[in-house]
Amino acid sequence: MSRVSKPYEIVERALELSTTDGLVVIADEHSSANLRWAGNALTTNGVARGRTLTVIATVDGAQGTASGVVSRSAVTADDLEPLVRAAEAAARGAGPAEDAQPLVSGVPSSPDFTDAPAETGSEVFADFAPALGDAFARARSGGRELYGFANHELTSTYLGTSTGLRLRHDQPTGTLELNAKSPDRTRSAWAGRSTRDFKDVDPAAMDAELAQRLGWAERRIELPAGRYETLLPSTAVADLLIYQLWSSTARDAVEGRTVFSQPGGGTRLGETLAPLPLTLRSDPHAPGLESAPFVIAHSSGDSASVFDNGLPLAPTDWIREGKLERLTTTRHSAALTGLPVAPAIDNLVLDGGGERSLEEMVAATTGRALLLTCLWYIREVDPATLLLTGLTRDGVYLVEDGEVVGEVNNFRFNESPVDLLSRASEAGRTEKTLPREWGDWFTRAAMPALRIPDFNMSSVSQGV
Repeated sequence: MSRVSKPYEIVERALELSTTDGLVVIADEHSSANLRWAGNALTTNGVARGRTLTVIATVDGAQGTASGVVSRSAVTADDLEPLVRAAEAAARGAGPAEDAQPLVSGVPSSPDFTDAPAETGSEVFADFAPALGDAFARARSGGRELYGFANHELTSTYLGTSTGLRLRHDQPTGTLELNAKSPDRTRSAWAGRSTRDFKDVDPAAMDAELAQRLGWAERRIELPAGRYETLLPSTAVADLLIYQLWSSTARDAVEGRTVFSQPGGGTRLGETLAPLPLTLRSDPHAPGLESAPFVIAHSSGDSASVFDNGLPLAPTDWIREGKLERLTTTRHSAALTGLPVAPAIDNLVLDGGGERSLEEMVAATTGRALLLTCLWYIREVDPATLLLTGLTRDGVYLVEDGEVVGEVNNFRFNESPVDLLSRASEAGRTEKTLPREWGDWFTRAAMPALRIPDFNMSSVSQGV
C-alpha cells in the first residue's frame, strides 16, 4: 500500500509540495455499483472504485494572477510531486486569469475531513433486487418485457487549500431507468427515478405504470403537427428547466447574449416571467436532493471559477413567485455585473403551489390534449430566445375529456422553456423526478407537471 493512501493525506501532502502563491487540491474518491437487465432477466452487475486528483496552482504576477489546472486519475504518492509541478508550470506559463479572485478563506473545516471515504457497493440493492425480480415475474405473466438499469454512485470529495480550507462532502447519486416493451416490440414505455439509496423506489409500482401505458398504446392514432394542449410530466419539465438554468449566467445576460438580456441593455431581473406563482430554486440542503454546500469547481467556465472553491452555498431563488430573481454568478462575474454572488447549485426545484398529481391533471382535462412521457435529443436553436428543439420519446398519448384514448405518433417540438413558463395554465404537485435527457449530468430535481395550452409540435417524427 502507498505510504500516502488516505484521501486527506493526499490533499495535505500536495499542499506541502506547493511552491506557488496559492494551491487548491480536490481529491474525489469514486465508487459505483450497477445492475442491468433485459427481457425480464438480470444480465450484468458490477462495482468499481477510483480516485481523481485535481490540483489548481495560482501565481501572482505584475499583470494579475494566473492559474494552472491539472487532473489525474489513480494517483499514488509517487505521482503527487509531478502532478503539483505540472499544475505550477501551467500557472507560470499562463497569462493572467480573467476570473482571478483571492482564494476563499475562513470557512470552518468539515469535522469528518480525516475520515475514510464513504463507499457504495452491491449491498445498496439488497431490497431493490428482490423487488425487481418480483416485477420481472409480474411482467412475464402480463406479456411484457422489462429492460433497464440501476446505477448508484458515491463520491467523497476532499477539498484543501493553501488558505486553510479543509472541506469534505459525500454525494450519493442513484438512477433507475425502466423500459417495458410488448413482445413484438411495437409498443414501448419508459419510467425513471432518481434516488439517494434505492430505498424509496418501487419496481412494482413502476411496472404497473408501464403496463398501463402499454395498454393505452394498443390503439394507435395518427395526428399532424400543430399546437396542442399538452401535459408535460415532471421529467420533461426538469429537462427544459435544467437547460434554462445552464443558460442563466449573469454575464452573458448583461452582455446581451441570452433570453435574460433586456433589449437596450441590462437584464430582465425583476420581470414577471410567469403568471402562475412559480418559484424555481436551488438549495444544497433540500430534503432528498442534498448536494454539496460549497463550491466544487474543477475548472473555470461561464458559471464556475476555480478561485471560488470552498465558497459556501445558500438557498437561492432563481424565479420567485413568477419573477426573475437571480442569475448565476461567480465572485468575478458578480463584480463585473454588479449583481449578488449566486453560484450554481447541484439541484433544482420548481414549485407552483399545485396539489394535483399528473393522473388528476389528466382526469381534469376537457376537450383534447396530449400527454407526454419524456423528451430527448434536446438542442438549442436560438440563444436569444432560448428556443430549443427536440423529440418526444417512449409514448405520446391522446387525452379526450379526461380519458386516455390511445397512443399517437411522436413529434419534433420547438419551444423555449422561458416562453413555456409564461404560457403554463396549471402546475401540478412537485415531486422528485429523473431528467431523461440530462440524467448523466444532473439528477437532483423536483418538478410539477405543467399544462401548456398550445405546445408547439413542429413536425411529425418517426422516432420511438
